[in-house]
Amino acid sequence: MPKKLEGKIALVTGGGTGIGLATAKRFVAEGAKVIITGRRKEVLDAAVKEIGASATGVQADAGSLADLDKLYAQIKQQHGRLDVLFANAGGGEFATIDQVTEEHFDKTFDTNVKGVFFTVQKALPLIPDGGAIVLNASIVSIKGMPAFGVYSATKAAVRSFARTWTNELKDRQIRVNVVSPGPIDTPGVDGLAQDQEQAKELKAGLASQVPLGRMGHPDEIAKVVTFLASDDASFVAGIELFVDGGMVQV
Repeated sequence: MPKKLEGKIALVTGGGTGIGLATAKRFVAEGAKVIITGRRKEVLDAAVKEIGASATGVQADAGSLADLDKLYAQIKQQHGRLDVLFANAGGGEFATIDQVTEEHFDKTFDTNVKGVFFTVQKALPLIPDGGAIVLNASIVSIKGMPAFGVYSATKAAVRSFARTWTNELKDRQIRVNVVSPGPIDTPGVDGLAQDQEQAKELKAGLASQVPLGRMGHPDEIAKVVTFLASDDASFVAGIELFVDGGMVQV
């Protein structure tokens, strides 16, 4: 059976841990050569070692335009093109409306909105006609979760980009889609809690809201991203695909 991404060059931003790492592994298993980015060199190096010989790590902050320029210059030099882009890098912290500072606001929008926008804009010269772009959003793009307002607004913006770009890139047949995970057991979720006990409580609370009764695993998102990036989804464009155990649908 042919592999879904045989011979493809793919970029996963924020590929050192969690959903990004799981997706990079899945891309490689399906025949792609993968470039992963992240801000922390030691995390990136460990991820490349875990993924194997078909992976390359490039230290880059998705919110830095200079880092993006260097990243794409390297991809152009080494591969000459980019068939698949998974704009995954992002993050957030809990803060109620009265707690949000300008620093919190700017940091979240710089990574999740500005970062995603310029990650895609600067990739376009390398993406051949018929390429695939997948953006990572979240169920909070449509769900009002308390103390997560700034993060949620960034994910709504990401979902909006997919609609606009689908129209803007239609002449090039570049498909843009969004994957919106529900609660996934990743280091990012652990990072929202102050200690292990709080993390345990947070996860139990999230799992209780999911009709399937559990949190998802990073590879369950990775499989969906791989579908959206592959020819299996050749007539799928501009959608937001919720991978959330039914959390926002029922």
